Amino acid sequence: MKVNVYGSSLSAWVAAASLAKVGNDVCINEMGAGSIKELNEIGVIRDELGLLNLLEQQIDSGRLVRCSKLENLADIHWFTLQATEQDLAEQILDKICIINPNGLLVINQCNFTVGATVGLQARIGEENDVVYIPDNLQEGAALKGFNRPKRITLGMDDTRVLIQVKALLRPFSTELDELQIMSSREAEFTKFAITGMLAVRLGYINELANLADQLDVDISVVQGGMGADPRIGRHYLSPGCGFGGQNFHAYVEKFASIFQTEQQQTLLKTVILQNETQKELPFRKLWQHYHGDLSDKVIAIWGASFKPGTASIDNAPSIKNIDALISQNVQVRVHDPEAIDNLRAYYKDQPLVSYYDDHMAAIKDVDGLLLLTEWPLYWSPDYDKLVGAMRHPLLVDGRNILDKEMLSQYGLIYIGVGR
Repeated sequence: MKVNVYGSSLSAWVAAASLAKVGNDVCINEMGAGSIKELNEIGVIRDELGLLNLLEQQIDSGRLVRCSKLENLADIHWFTLQATEQDLAEQILDKICIINPNGLLVINQCNFTVGATVGLQARIGEENDVVYIPDNLQEGAALKGFNRPKRITLGMDDTRVLIQVKALLRPFSTELDELQIMSSREAEFTKFAITGMLAVRLGYINELANLADQLDVDISVVQGGMGADPRIGRHYLSPGCGFGGQNFHAYVEKFASIFQTEQQQTLLKTVILQNETQKELPFRKLWQHYHGDLSDKVIAIWGASFKPGTASIDNAPSIKNIDALISQNVQVRVHDPEAIDNLRAYYKDQPLVSYYDDHMAAIKDVDGLLLLTEWPLYWSPDYDKLVGAMRHPLLVDGRNILDKEMLSQYGLIYIGVGR
């Protein structure tokens, strides 16, 4: 099939690469992106591991092209614009309808609002169709999520194009557990509701962890007890120093704004505010350990990306903690397997921040270590080297990935979240 993809987000590039890989002829139109850049200069591509290579392969094969005009005829038009670009989506639709006024199939994967698909459908008339497919992309695992999803939701107000949509998605349905079909409004609301529920779970377990600190309770034990209850389960039940990223954060904020528009009090707004505070928790624990005196201190940070598997530092806890350390004139040494280039670009010539390729070299003669991202590299360090390298053997584990008792046996001062 011929597919036109519109957008410059991570979702757009993942969709374009994946659709081309399975044999479609794909044209990606980077609407709203400004000037056309080299692929390796586009942050969302560079940050997602494996995406740049796949895009280059598909362009070399001829199945994927980058275009800047709307003249291209296509069987399917795939919209992955930003949440703020609904006006642009409407403008594109108007132009497409002039080129191909009948039999138009539009896939809406945009983070607009509940009812947006109905509005787009009304704009192009009954002879054409708009289908909503929620964007379930997870940064750091975007290609896997698109190519081997466990569930797909289709928001359809008319099922006459169901066969065509199923054919388009068939290559990505080999590991599918469930295909759900519902109205577009219900599908849009479902996506927001799922994201909101996950955010609430994260906010709640972090709140429990902070309380556990006050009550001398190990939250990891409580976490295990909660997760064993089948009514609760273990997903999104790990306390830490807050969630980040672009997509997840944007969906939560968008859903909170929908509540606010409808003049309802929203728990999500509280979760967002608490999450921003939670991001600074490792710094606050460090501050408390040194009784508010961080003068002449050197602090190492393991992990700058907002989660493992990505180089993105969007809304990452590392930014909050580094900023707080800089404000105290602390020398900061940072290691991350993927995100160092982005962090260097963010802080530019900040003299208090230095960057390390070797995570063990970063901790030599430091007064403390903040672990902020749960990269596999950090899960099982050489404890002897760890203690021997540090001037003051203090480790603040912002992700609760290390064994508290084991570290204590080696003489490390361990501070976790709720531990």
